[in-house]
Parts: sequence; structure tokens; C-alpha cells
Amino acid sequence: MSTEPVQLSFDKNVLEVRLTGKLTKEDYVMFVPAMENLVAEHGKIHLLLILHDFHGWTAGALWEDIKFEMKHSGDIAKLAIVGETKWEKGMAAFCKPFTSASIKYFDHTEVEAARQWVSED
Repeated sequence: MSTEPVQLSFDKNVLEVRLTGKLTKEDYVMFVPAMENLVAEHGKIHLLLILHDFHGWTAGALWEDIKFEMKHSGDIAKLAIVGETKWEKGMAAFCKPFTSASIKYFDHTEVEAARQWVSED
């Protein structure tokens, strides 16, 4: 398994992002352009976040995340969050007021169900 904190894969209008460890400001340099390219190509996209051994954000990354959310909250039609902890499940509920996207949380044992749900139109 890669030690990269952010791993991306695409399938049509679905962006799958695997986050591991602690997210830094530099991680957004890779993620944001990939997301923007997909939005430019497809319009609203579906986003699958897979959190594995995730430890949150550095202060710089948190600021980048806030800027990202403000700019792209309308670009995401569906958001599936796959996590391993109670606080990650809470992230799904926390995000709902800030986006018009359909959001659903899945336990880490339900990755395939999350992929299926997020891929449906």
C-alpha cells in the first residue's frame, strides 16, 4: 500500500479520494486541480472519500479545506464518506448544512456499497 496521504482515481464523473495519515496544505496542490478538471469536464461530480488511518488536518490544510468548501460546495452532487471512527461518521453530519450534495456515511467494511451508491445518478 502506498504511503502517500492522498490517492486519487477517476471513473467518469466519480472522483475517489483515499486519505491516510494527516492532511497537509501541500496535499491540496494535487487534489484541488484534479477535482477542478473533473468539474470542468462533467459539471457536478460525485465524490467518494475513503478515510483510512486518518488523523485529520494540519492548520494549513484546514484553511485550504475551508477555501475548497467555499469554492466547490456546489460542484458536488453526491458525497460518500467511508470511515473507521465515530468522529469520521460525525463529519458526514457536519458537512450537510454546507452543501447541496447528497451525503451518506459508510463503515470501512462497506467500501463497495459506497462505490455503488456514489456511482448512481
